Amino acid sequence: MEGPSRIPPDQRLNVLALVMYIPGPLGIFLDDLRRELAPHCNPHAHVSVLPPRSVAVSWEAASQQARALTESWPAFDVELTGIRIFPVTEVIYIELGAGAGQLRRMHAAMSTGALEFPEPFPYHPHITLAQELPHEQVAAADELARRRWREFEGERRFQAARATFVQNTLGNCWLDLAEYSLRKT
Repeated sequence: MEGPSRIPPDQRLNVLALVMYIPGPLGIFLDDLRRELAPHCNPHAHVSVLPPRSVAVSWEAASQQARALTESWPAFDVELTGIRIFPVTEVIYIELGAGAGQLRRMHAAMSTGALEFPEPFPYHPHITLAQELPHEQVAAADELARRRWREFEGERRFQAARATFVQNTLGNCWLDLAEYSLRKT
């Protein structure tokens, strides 16, 4: 899949990430919850394998490295567990159980060569629900997220079978550049 042409190159930032979108009813629930917690957000529920990073090469060259590793990695299941808050940033997120170790190994294997980047925080696989909220809104948003998560009756697992290479823009809109399939097990 080629990168979209509707955003001119001068509006694209040299900031890339590799994400796994969460499919089906679980992804829809998470998008709805994120919009409820942060109405200004235009979400697409995902787990980042490579958090946002600048690279010293073209996105196509970085994509080749991401594709080679992703397509050799076996697909695996990811389980979503409980709601948590990162203490420094006050980001509200869903913790991952099963599959978190695979994501850590995949991140470590990919954060080399063209995709290496000095990350501001240690890699912690998770699904962001709300970020950059005013401090006084965090506790109420956390409580609402926990209540909605308890009420959710759907499947809390998904198969990590595809990854998408994305690029940020000046308008903070993420563009899908390329999609890769993990190896079927």
